[in-house]
Amino acid sequence: MLAPIDLTDTAQVAGVMNIAARIGEILIANGTTSSDAIAQIHTVTSSYGLHYCHVDITVNTIMINTIIGVHKRTPVNVFRVVTMMSENYHKLQEADRLIRSIRSGATPPELAEKILDDIDNSPIPWRNTRYLAGWLVMGAAVAILLGGDLFMSAIGGLTAFLIMGFNKILSRNSLPYFFHCAIGGFLTTIPAALFYEVAPMIGKTIVPSQVIAVGIVVLLAGLTLVQSLLDGVTGSPVTASARFFQTLLFTGGIVAGVAIGLNTWELMGLGLPPLETMLGTPTFSGAAARIAGSTLASASFAVTCFAERPAVVVAAFTAAAGSSMYYLFLIPIGSGALMATAALAFVVGLAGGLIARRFLINPVITAVAGVTPFLPGSGVYRGMYAMMNEQIVVGLTNLFMAVGTCMALAGGVVFGEWVARRLRAPQHYIPYEAFKRAGRFTFQQIRRRRPPGGLRH
Repeated sequence: MLAPIDLTDTAQVAGVMNIAARIGEILIANGTTSSDAIAQIHTVTSSYGLHYCHVDITVNTIMINTIIGVHKRTPVNVFRVVTMMSENYHKLQEADRLIRSIRSGATPPELAEKILDDIDNSPIPWRNTRYLAGWLVMGAAVAILLGGDLFMSAIGGLTAFLIMGFNKILSRNSLPYFFHCAIGGFLTTIPAALFYEVAPMIGKTIVPSQVIAVGIVVLLAGLTLVQSLLDGVTGSPVTASARFFQTLLFTGGIVAGVAIGLNTWELMGLGLPPLETMLGTPTFSGAAARIAGSTLASASFAVTCFAERPAVVVAAFTAAAGSSMYYLFLIPIGSGALMATAALAFVVGLAGGLIARRFLINPVITAVAGVTPFLPGSGVYRGMYAMMNEQIVVGLTNLFMAVGTCMALAGGVVFGEWVARRLRAPQHYIPYEAFKRAGRFTFQQIRRRRPPGGLRH
């Protein structure tokens, strides 16, 4: 068991708080909700004997405050900014291992700092080939999930590869991410328009709206739409509002890019066919293919986020469990779309929470990867298309349905995780009682220690 640090030494206390803040930075940067990150920061500080810290996370800033000493009370503050949001689940898993090691008493502060340095300086686990191959497979799987055949699946994979390949090039030149989304939205329309003209020549047919929906799902997967709603559900409204606004801004870039693409192809004489502006209902006949598509899409998304092999397998299993509930049970009995989506997310959160804790995998990986294939790319496109064609009510209905789908995904995952924690509750950490008493030192206690006559001035 770790010996607690010297709580009278400002340098040691600030050092432990800085370790906790650096761990919190990795968690926040990779999609962990503010409430979970605060709990993990408290776990780290308590493991070193510092039990009474106030932790505040607002959007991308982490502030930790405590007061040390008994007779002379000295405030200590640490402030850290999360400079870049990412989706590197390899780093997230390494930070999760470090937290478990610190909690078990096996990692002193000096070693924890070295491990954090190694995590910060570690390169990406694999090269661009595997990264882009993951996106290609995800695009192909999402096309199947949306009801496409093998030809549509191939076009969906090509669309995802094209979008993320260009985004990889753009990221080297520090172009703001809004333009990544706008350019990606434009690129989404290229395979849809070209293959719509070429397919009849080779005896094939495609549905351009499904191709565009695949591209939108791929672009939405890199945003924090569901994560922002998770923050709101778990009690962090300021952070949730900021992330949600940022996501809306980027989604607006995607919609603008798609609209520019559609207008461009229409001017060139390659206009796409009219689109049914109301969402269809999945058929039972394609249930097996759609379950396979969601499973493969979840696993491939985990690969693109550099997740380790056990995490990829668990993410695929949770997606398979949730989609099986959705397509084999809820849809056939006539359940509403939002209710079915919430139930799907609940299964993902429950299965992911239970299995992730069993195999020591961060539940964020299984939750985000498990629900990513079900992001409402088709709903966003249909709503945008309807509004472009002056069908305002239908367009707003589809867009609100898309937001409702994301809220159902977020709420279902949080509730499933909550149930998983009750079924497989972690061991309670028992802090050092002496330091608890020192941390609770109050003015009433000071007055009782003073000799009769009151406090000195």
